[in-house]
Amino acid sequence: MPIASPEVYAEMLDRAKAGRFAYPAINVTSSQTLNAALRGFADAESDGIIQVSTGGAEYLSGPSIKDMVTGSVAFALFATEVAKKYGVNIALHTDHCPKNKLDGFVRPLMALSKERVARGEAPLFQSHMWDGSAVPVAENLEIASGLLDDAAAAHVVLEIEVGVVGGEEDGVEGAIDDKLYTTVSDGLQMVEALGLGEKGRYMAALTFGNVHGVYKPGNVKLRPEILNEIQQAVGAKYGKDKPLSLVFHGGSGSLLEEIREALDYGVVKMNIDTDTQYAFSRPVADHMFRNYDGVLKVDGEVGNKKMYDPRVWGKQAEAGLAQRVVEACEHLRSTGTTLAGK
Repeated sequence: MPIASPEVYAEMLDRAKAGRFAYPAINVTSSQTLNAALRGFADAESDGIIQVSTGGAEYLSGPSIKDMVTGSVAFALFATEVAKKYGVNIALHTDHCPKNKLDGFVRPLMALSKERVARGEAPLFQSHMWDGSAVPVAENLEIASGLLDDAAAAHVVLEIEVGVVGGEEDGVEGAIDDKLYTTVSDGLQMVEALGLGEKGRYMAALTFGNVHGVYKPGNVKLRPEILNEIQQAVGAKYGKDKPLSLVFHGGSGSLLEEIREALDYGVVKMNIDTDTQYAFSRPVADHMFRNYDGVLKVDGEVGNKKMYDPRVWGKQAEAGLAQRVVEACEHLRSTGTTLAGK
């Protein structure tokens, strides 16, 4: 299937909310991790979201170049081509973008998509995230409002964050305190500023104790009921049932029952990065340790080309990441829900 059109992406998100499931949003940093994510979604017969962060975009441009737009464009064009061979719909997304990187990341990419749409082409990405968690809510929503206008013109979905995700990701760090919990007032302010779709489509990453990074199950103290409280408050004011499309950030270490409860309250997208990084790297480490004298020219020997060929250990890494994507689809109830062929 081709990369999801704006119409298909909208249908994906609507079906997820109605069906109480969510799409794993897998961060990638290379063609290998991209191919692994595609394989995982195809194996699970699930549509999905593949995304790049600011750091991932820099890396994709080449570690010596470090240009987020170049890396993002290269990623999107490559993904658009290879995704055609898979029987699922894939949306491309850019992850956390703080205020100081908007002009070097999200805004230029939206401008490129607006140019493409004006020529009758599809947008380059299907959605972009503005991370305003580090600025006051009023400023966050003011910036979001301007970006939503741009997103609507580019036929893409905007993701915003109202609240703070704890921990650190790509240099954006949030303290682990009461700000980890979005309030009902925050949610009502958000809808007053951005509407409920009439100004452009958006998803909201409302925080309920989320923390980026690696934590053992049970160490992250989530309160999914906060999402329900905000949905009910907004729904009561505007006469709509479960009006918000929500995003779950910082899912590593979350208990399955907490994840499933969040799905019931309108989460349609859940970011997964830390776990998939490990799933990709673990088979490589295993291969290197098991074949130490083959991957290295120990004591002047010649090693074993069949052991250090990047395709050998790369295939193992891709298989590990793909399996973790399949597991994520199972956790998020998206297995077997693809729109392809329907």
